Amino acid sequence: MRRMSWKDLAAALVATSVLIYIIQYLLFQDVHEIFIWFLGSLAFLPLQVLLVTLVLERAMEDRVKQERLDKLNVVIGAFYSEVGRDLLASYSDFDPKLAAIRKELVFKQSWTDRDFSALAARLQAYDYGVEIEKVDLKKLCVYLHEKRDFMLRLMENPNLLEHESFTDLLRAVFHVIEELEAREDFSRLPPSDLAHVRGDINRSYKLLVAEWLSYMKYMKREYPYLFHLALRQNPFDETADILVKQ
Repeated sequence: MRRMSWKDLAAALVATSVLIYIIQYLLFQDVHEIFIWFLGSLAFLPLQVLLVTLVLERAMEDRVKQERLDKLNVVIGAFYSEVGRDLLASYSDFDPKLAAIRKELVFKQSWTDRDFSALAARLQAYDYGVEIEKVDLKKLCVYLHEKRDFMLRLMENPNLLEHESFTDLLRAVFHVIEELEAREDFSRLPPSDLAHVRGDINRSYKLLVAEWLSYMKYMKREYPYLFHLALRQNPFDETADILVKQ
């Protein structure tokens, strides 16, 4: 069956309109009334076109925005699967104050958007900090160096331009990579330099948690099955188990 073109559709609509006018005339035989009704409809037509255009434009913008958001969250998910979740586990292992917030970071299937937003607000006051002396900086450097190409490919994604917080996170992690790779001997770093590296790691640590919360909130709302997997891989949950149990 041939697909109707826009010209065929326009012709069909015009023919339908003419047919309705003819039926109206045959029923009431009042050309004056038909003419007044026609002028009234014609006067409203520009406003109708404006309203329909605004509604359609808004609907299209919302759809495009949602599609971009979905694509971006695929990128964010790939980041946490490949790098972010391991970094969260590594950093949190050397966070001496983690016990104060660990329980709050163990999400539940029943959580709502409000629960995630409330937790994000409370964590704004948390003092993220790792004991840099206990971190194996050489091991961390090797690990991040292996993920460098992966993260570079993420940075090439044009959708990142619309997500400032995730871009800041990638930039912070890249900075840690560059700082560590620029050092040759981690056993001889002076206290002042260790403090500098600690500051860079803590910056990325804080952004990792904040973006992770946002991503968990999105998955809980849009993709419950992915959220269920994330619960079983929660780096802050000491009882997390990938196996599904009763």
